Amino acid sequence: MKDVVALYPGTFDPFTRGHEDIVRRAALLFEEVVVAVAASPGKGPIFSLDERVAIAQEVLSPFPNVRVTGFSGLLMDFVRAQRARVVLRGLRAVSDFEYEFQMAGMNRKLYPDVETVFLTPAEEYMFISATMVREIARLGGDVSKFVQASVLAQLQHKVNLKR
Repeated sequence: MKDVVALYPGTFDPFTRGHEDIVRRAALLFEEVVVAVAASPGKGPIFSLDERVAIAQEVLSPFPNVRVTGFSGLLMDFVRAQRARVVLRGLRAVSDFEYEFQMAGMNRKLYPDVETVFLTPAEEYMFISATMVREIARLGGDVSKFVQASVLAQLQHKVNLKR
């Protein structure tokens, strides 16, 4: 789907190998992929918005058609501003589908010109969730299989500061 800008929104706290896998797959399908890091203050992220943007930029630097930016506010307003025609969502399991399906329907009501495309990560990343990675890290567990080394170092630093 060349000539199509796809937007991949998320909190990305932290940016996992599963997120990276979705972006890698999307970069092969679309002319440009905008990774839209949501401020999400209500979720109480461990990393600030600027830190999450910087982490994603570092991890995704090998992909020339991927751009990372932060945003706050209504997703569909941001999608319009970025001139994206597709919103990407990753599905790990059937349990993700119901919520994502409802969100896709609501987004279509807000912005009828946008399509939602669901991508599944590679099998080895299907079980990874940023929430679980954060919790394992907070409890002193090894999350090196779930995030890039640079993300791991920053995550360990954050967790150690909060102890």
